[in-house]
Amino acid sequence: MGIQGKVAVVTGAGRGIGRAIALRLADDGADVAVNDVRAEGAEAVADEIRARGRRAVAVPADVSDRDAVHEMVAKVADDLGRVDVMVSNAGMAQIKPLTEVTAQDLEPLFRLNVFGVVYCLQAAVAQIRKQGGGGKIINAASIAGHSAFDYLGAYSATKFAVIGITQAAAKELAQFGITVNAYCPGIVGTDMWDVIDQKLSGYLGLKQGEALKKYAGGIPLGRVQTPEDVAAFVSYLAGPDSDYMTGQSVMIDGGLVMR
Repeated sequence: MGIQGKVAVVTGAGRGIGRAIALRLADDGADVAVNDVRAEGAEAVADEIRARGRRAVAVPADVSDRDAVHEMVAKVADDLGRVDVMVSNAGMAQIKPLTEVTAQDLEPLFRLNVFGVVYCLQAAVAQIRKQGGGGKIINAASIAGHSAFDYLGAYSATKFAVIGITQAAAKELAQFGITVNAYCPGIVGTDMWDVIDQKLSGYLGLKQGEALKKYAGGIPLGRVQTPEDVAAFVSYLAGPDSDYMTGQSVMIDGGLVMR
Protein backbone atom coordinates (compact mmCIF):
# COMPACT_ATOMS: atom_id res chain seq x y z
CA MET A 1 0.00 0.00 0.00
CA GLY A 2 2.99 2.37 0.32
CA ILE A 3 1.90 5.74 1.68
CA GLN A 4 -1.53 5.70 0.09
CA GLY A 5 -3.82 7.87 2.20
CA LYS A 6 -1.08 9.17 4.48
CA VAL A 7 -0.63 12.89 5.10
CA ALA A 8 2.82 14.40 4.61
CA VAL A 9 4.08 17.87 5.41
CA VAL A 10 6.99 19.10 3.29
CA THR A 11 8.70 22.33 4.29
CA GLY A 12 10.48 24.59 1.84
CA ALA A 13 8.45 22.94 -0.90
CA GLY A 14 7.74 25.93 -3.12
CA ARG A 15 10.61 25.04 -5.45
CA GLY A 16 13.70 22.88 -5.90
CA ILE A 17 14.17 19.73 -3.85
CA GLY A 18 11.12 20.43 -1.67
CA ARG A 19 8.83 20.72 -4.68
CA ALA A 20 10.18 17.46 -6.11
CA ILE A 21 9.60 15.71 -2.77
CA ALA A 22 6.05 17.02 -2.46
CA LEU A 23 5.16 15.92 -5.99
CA ARG A 24 6.77 12.50 -5.54
CA LEU A 25 4.91 11.81 -2.30
CA ALA A 26 1.67 12.85 -4.00
CA ASP A 27 2.41 10.49 -6.88
CA ASP A 28 3.00 7.77 -4.28
CA GLY A 29 -0.52 8.32 -2.94
CA ALA A 30 -0.07 10.76 -0.07
CA ASP A 31 -2.02 13.92 0.59
CA VAL A 32 0.48 16.74 1.00
CA ALA A 33 0.71 19.96 2.97
CA VAL A 34 3.03 22.28 1.06
CA ASN A 35 4.98 24.71 3.21
CA ASP A 36 7.10 27.59 2.03
CA VAL A 37 7.89 31.01 3.38
CA ARG A 38 6.67 32.31 -0.01
CA ALA A 39 2.90 31.87 -0.17
CA GLU A 40 2.75 31.98 -3.96
CA GLY A 41 5.25 29.13 -4.27
CA ALA A 42 3.36 26.96 -1.80
CA GLU A 43 0.06 27.62 -3.57
CA ALA A 44 1.50 26.79 -6.99
CA VAL A 45 2.85 23.42 -5.85
CA ALA A 46 -0.40 22.63 -4.02
CA ASP A 47 -2.22 23.26 -7.29
CA GLU A 48 0.13 20.84 -9.07
CA ILE A 49 -0.66 18.17 -6.49
CA ARG A 50 -4.41 18.67 -6.81
CA ALA A 51 -4.04 18.31 -10.57
CA ARG A 52 -2.52 14.88 -9.87
CA GLY A 53 -5.68 13.85 -8.02
CA ARG A 54 -4.46 14.15 -4.44
CA ARG A 55 -5.58 16.48 -1.68
CA ALA A 56 -3.22 19.34 -0.91
CA VAL A 57 -3.12 22.42 1.25
CA ALA A 58 -0.69 25.33 1.10
CA VAL A 59 0.60 26.29 4.54
CA PRO A 60 2.91 29.31 4.23
CA ALA A 61 5.03 29.79 7.35
CA ASP A 62 8.53 30.61 8.52
CA VAL A 63 9.72 27.37 10.10
CA SER A 64 12.29 29.23 12.20
CA ASP A 65 9.32 30.60 14.18
CA ARG A 66 8.23 27.96 16.71
CA ASP A 67 4.70 29.28 17.17
CA ALA A 68 4.19 29.47 13.41
CA VAL A 69 5.26 25.84 13.04
CA HIS A 70 2.80 24.62 15.66
CA GLU A 71 0.03 26.66 14.03
CA MET A 72 0.99 25.17 10.65
CA VAL A 73 0.77 21.58 11.88
CA ALA A 74 -2.57 22.28 13.60
CA LYS A 75 -3.92 23.65 10.31
CA VAL A 76 -2.73 20.58 8.42
CA ALA A 77 -4.44 18.30 10.94
CA ASP A 78 -7.65 20.33 10.66
CA ASP A 79 -7.64 20.46 6.85
CA LEU A 80 -6.28 17.01 5.98
CA GLY A 81 -7.24 15.07 9.10
CA ARG A 82 -3.86 13.99 10.44
CA VAL A 83 -0.08 14.14 10.03
CA ASP A 84 1.91 10.97 9.32
CA VAL A 85 5.13 12.25 7.73
CA MET A 86 7.10 15.42 8.41
CA VAL A 87 9.80 16.28 5.87
CA SER A 88 11.91 19.14 7.25
CA ASN A 89 13.38 20.22 3.95
CA ALA A 90 13.56 24.01 4.37
CA GLY A 91 17.08 25.37 4.62
CA MET A 92 19.59 27.88 3.38
CA ALA A 93 23.25 27.84 2.38
CA GLN A 94 25.91 30.34 3.34
CA ILE A 95 29.30 30.78 1.72
CA LYS A 96 31.88 32.71 3.73
CA PRO A 97 35.25 31.94 5.35
CA LEU A 98 34.87 31.14 9.04
CA THR A 99 37.22 33.99 9.88
CA GLU A 100 34.68 36.43 8.43
CA VAL A 101 31.42 34.96 9.82
CA THR A 102 29.46 37.34 12.06
CA ALA A 103 26.64 36.92 14.54
CA GLN A 104 24.33 38.36 11.90
CA ASP A 105 25.41 35.56 9.55
CA LEU A 106 25.05 32.77 12.10
CA GLU A 107 21.68 33.60 13.59
CA PRO A 108 19.40 33.22 10.54
CA LEU A 109 21.39 30.22 9.31
CA PHE A 110 21.05 28.28 12.56
CA ARG A 111 17.46 29.42 13.15
CA LEU A 112 16.36 27.98 9.82
CA ASN A 113 18.62 24.95 9.37
CA VAL A 114 18.69 23.76 13.00
CA PHE A 115 15.95 25.41 15.04
CA GLY A 116 13.46 24.83 12.22
CA VAL A 117 14.22 21.10 12.20
CA VAL A 118 13.65 20.91 15.96
CA TYR A 119 10.41 22.91 15.81
CA CYS A 120 8.99 20.80 12.99
CA LEU A 121 9.90 17.63 14.86
CA GLN A 122 8.25 18.87 18.04
CA ALA A 123 5.01 19.92 16.35
CA ALA A 124 4.76 16.77 14.23
CA VAL A 125 5.47 14.43 17.13
CA ALA A 126 2.81 16.10 19.28
CA GLN A 127 0.23 15.56 16.52
CA ILE A 128 1.37 11.99 15.74
CA ARG A 129 1.16 10.99 19.40
CA LYS A 130 -2.30 12.56 19.64
CA GLN A 131 -3.33 10.26 16.79
CA GLY A 132 -1.99 7.22 18.63
CA GLY A 133 1.63 7.08 17.46
CA GLY A 134 3.43 5.74 14.43
CA GLY A 135 4.97 8.14 11.95
CA LYS A 136 8.01 9.36 10.08
CA ILE A 137 10.28 12.33 10.72
CA ILE A 138 12.62 13.02 7.80
CA ASN A 139 15.24 15.74 8.05
CA ALA A 140 17.34 17.50 5.43
CA ALA A 141 21.02 17.12 6.22
CA SER A 142 23.80 17.19 3.60
CA ILE A 143 27.06 15.58 2.60
CA ALA A 144 28.48 18.66 4.35
CA GLY A 145 27.16 17.15 7.58
CA HIS A 146 29.46 14.17 7.07
CA SER A 147 32.49 15.96 5.66
CA ALA A 148 32.69 19.74 6.08
CA PHE A 149 33.48 21.94 3.11
CA ASP A 150 35.77 24.95 3.07
CA TYR A 151 33.93 28.26 2.74
CA LEU A 152 30.79 26.47 3.93
CA GLY A 153 31.96 26.00 7.52
CA ALA A 154 28.94 27.48 9.28
CA TYR A 155 26.55 25.73 6.89
CA SER A 156 28.41 22.45 7.47
CA ALA A 157 28.04 22.96 11.22
CA THR A 158 24.27 23.23 10.88
CA LYS A 159 24.14 19.98 8.96
CA PHE A 160 26.33 18.19 11.52
CA ALA A 161 23.76 19.43 14.05
CA VAL A 162 20.88 17.98 12.03
CA ILE A 163 22.59 14.58 12.01
CA GLY A 164 23.02 14.73 15.80
CA ILE A 165 19.39 15.75 16.27
CA THR A 166 18.30 12.90 14.00
CA GLN A 167 20.23 10.33 16.03
CA ALA A 168 19.03 11.58 19.43
CA ALA A 169 15.42 11.90 18.30
CA ALA A 170 15.45 8.39 16.84
CA LYS A 171 16.38 7.03 20.28
CA GLU A 172 13.82 9.15 22.09
CA LEU A 173 10.90 8.51 19.73
CA ALA A 174 11.26 4.80 18.95
CA GLN A 175 8.96 4.01 21.90
CA PHE A 176 6.14 5.81 20.07
CA GLY A 177 6.65 3.99 16.78
CA ILE A 178 8.17 7.10 15.19
CA THR A 179 11.27 6.72 13.05
CA VAL A 180 13.67 9.59 12.42
CA ASN A 181 16.07 9.65 9.49
CA ALA A 182 17.83 12.22 7.31
CA TYR A 183 18.77 12.52 3.67
CA CYS A 184 22.10 14.02 2.67
CA PRO A 185 22.18 15.41 -0.88
CA GLY A 186 25.34 16.46 -2.66
CA ILE A 187 25.47 18.81 -5.62
CA VAL A 188 21.91 19.32 -6.82
CA GLY A 189 20.95 21.36 -9.87
CA THR A 190 18.84 23.98 -8.06
CA ASP A 191 18.78 27.73 -7.47
CA MET A 192 20.67 27.18 -4.21
CA TRP A 193 23.63 25.68 -6.02
CA ASP A 194 23.60 28.54 -8.52
CA VAL A 195 24.16 30.90 -5.56
CA ILE A 196 26.81 28.62 -4.05
CA ASP A 197 28.64 28.48 -7.38
CA GLN A 198 28.57 32.25 -7.80
CA LYS A 199 29.94 32.97 -4.32
CA LEU A 200 32.45 30.12 -4.28
CA SER A 201 33.80 31.21 -7.64
CA GLY A 202 34.49 34.64 -6.18
CA TYR A 203 36.48 33.23 -3.26
CA LEU A 204 38.35 30.74 -5.43
CA GLY A 205 39.17 33.20 -8.20
CA LEU A 206 37.15 31.28 -10.78
CA LYS A 207 34.67 32.33 -13.43
CA GLN A 208 30.99 31.74 -12.71
CA GLY A 209 30.14 28.12 -13.38
CA GLU A 210 33.68 26.90 -12.80
CA ALA A 211 33.22 26.16 -9.09
CA LEU A 212 30.29 23.90 -9.90
CA LYS A 213 32.39 22.11 -12.52
CA LYS A 214 35.28 21.78 -10.05
CA TYR A 215 33.19 20.06 -7.38
CA ALA A 216 30.94 18.11 -9.76
CA GLY A 217 34.02 16.71 -11.48
CA GLY A 218 34.52 14.44 -8.47
CA ILE A 219 31.15 12.70 -8.77
CA PRO A 220 31.77 9.06 -9.79
CA LEU A 221 28.37 8.75 -11.46
CA GLY A 222 29.36 11.58 -13.75
CA ARG A 223 26.54 14.07 -13.37
CA VAL A 224 24.99 16.61 -11.04
CA GLN A 225 21.99 15.15 -9.26
CA THR A 226 18.43 16.27 -9.83
CA PRO A 227 15.81 17.14 -7.22
CA GLU A 228 13.99 14.01 -8.35
CA ASP A 229 16.99 11.87 -7.36
CA VAL A 230 16.62 13.18 -3.82
CA ALA A 231 12.83 12.84 -3.84
CA ALA A 232 13.08 9.16 -4.78
CA PHE A 233 15.10 8.45 -1.63
CA VAL A 234 12.79 10.52 0.56
CA SER A 235 9.92 8.45 -0.86
CA TYR A 236 11.65 5.35 0.53
CA LEU A 237 12.11 7.00 3.94
CA ALA A 238 8.43 7.99 3.99
CA GLY A 239 7.17 4.53 3.08
CA PRO A 240 6.85 1.18 4.87
CA ASP A 241 10.00 -0.33 3.34
CA SER A 242 12.06 1.84 5.73
CA ASP A 243 10.08 0.91 8.86
CA TYR A 244 13.09 -0.83 10.45
CA MET A 245 15.43 2.05 9.71
CA THR A 246 15.94 4.87 12.20
CA GLY A 247 18.66 7.28 13.28
CA GLN A 248 20.38 7.18 9.90
CA SER A 249 21.64 10.08 7.78
CA VAL A 250 22.21 8.66 4.33
CA MET A 251 24.22 10.28 1.57
CA ILE A 252 22.62 10.38 -1.86
CA ASP A 253 25.22 12.23 -3.88
CA GLY A 254 26.35 10.07 -6.78
CA GLY A 255 29.32 8.85 -4.72
CA LEU A 256 30.96 12.25 -4.15
CA VAL A 257 31.50 11.51 -0.44
CA MET A 258 31.87 7.87 0.57
CA ARG A 259 31.94 6.38 4.06
